[in-house]
Amino acid sequence: MSSQVPAPAPYACRPEDSRGRLIGEPSSPTRSDFQRDRDRIIHSAAFRRLKYKTQVFVYHEGDHYRTRLTHSLEVAQIARSISRVLGLHEDLAEAIALAHDLGHTPFGHAGEDALDACMAQFGGFDHNEQTFRIVTSLERRYAAFDGLNLTWETLEGVVKHNGPLVGPGASAKAKARPVPPSIAAYSSASRNLELDGWPGLEAQVAALADDIAYNNHDIDDGLRAGLFDVHDLDDVPLVGPVFSEVSERYPGLETPRLVHESIRRLIDRMASDLIEESRRRLAESQPGSADDVRRAGRALIGFSAPMRENDRVLKGFLFERMYRHYKVNRMTSKARRVVRELFDLYLAQPDCLPGEWQAQAAGPETPATARLVADYIAGMTDRFALDEHQRLYDPYSRP
Repeated sequence: MSSQVPAPAPYACRPEDSRGRLIGEPSSPTRSDFQRDRDRIIHSAAFRRLKYKTQVFVYHEGDHYRTRLTHSLEVAQIARSISRVLGLHEDLAEAIALAHDLGHTPFGHAGEDALDACMAQFGGFDHNEQTFRIVTSLERRYAAFDGLNLTWETLEGVVKHNGPLVGPGASAKAKARPVPPSIAAYSSASRNLELDGWPGLEAQVAALADDIAYNNHDIDDGLRAGLFDVHDLDDVPLVGPVFSEVSERYPGLETPRLVHESIRRLIDRMASDLIEESRRRLAESQPGSADDVRRAGRALIGFSAPMRENDRVLKGFLFERMYRHYKVNRMTSKARRVVRELFDLYLAQPDCLPGEWQAQAAGPETPATARLVADYIAGMTDRFALDEHQRLYDPYSRP
């Protein structure tokens, strides 16, 4: 990856050209609007809670496994590095990367799946919508507004970093369910987020930095947990050859160093491929502004076809050998049960919620209370959810 820093590109998002905030604020003499967005995200309560929200493993299974917090920091670092080389706005890419997991439930995707099933008759649950709800309303820290009052560009990136939500550019997954209601309502009534268009390049970079970080730290965590070993990776394209290359260069290297040396090379090769393919697409499309990017009709940041195939095979390996490993299955089964039982109890008996939450409940079994309960559970850390479940279901536990 080149270490030279190019001048800002004409298609980068620029804070001086921002479409602004929903509630106007005086500008800062020392920070750009995108820097302020990043700082508000870092100082939010939701961001702090990511420390005890896990990716695959529950928090108490070991101190060295990734959490949502460490993952978000890794994504932000990769996003900044790629954005710098491409002449994009690093602070905006970082803000979107740091915010992208704020809405995740405890217990990773197992918790989200369980909460989505609980909310099926009340509109479902989606972590991306929950992130949007957090930054637009649920964080209540500022005197002048609810949420974080982020710029339009950061909100756009939060909502659309994986692509348009509607229209011909939307993914099959996005088309499979309606636009989340809070996002649809905000875009319709407050500020049009152009849900049928592509996001700015910084958001596209953040989305693929997420993929790079996720794949590589799951290899690291899977090896550390003993779910598979280095030789199981021999036939995985890109991954196996890189591990072999490091082993040949450093014979007898102890396993932890072998893993680290290999993963740092994998991250570099994926990022370098992304940069070269994105440069090719940008040269082909010649966007003259950030709005040209939004109207391009396709993603302008992406992996090459061979790297996309490498990514597909690696994801398949991790799905079979890690995410469906019997030890992980046992943990996710417990996690689903904890989420489901907490939801059922709170929905039927909202008087068991803490006082400030109980005051907002609209009565048992109502849609409004279901959404309130989902907000409460989604905000829990793994540790708090387990402790709360014990307090509510163990007759010998203190309330």
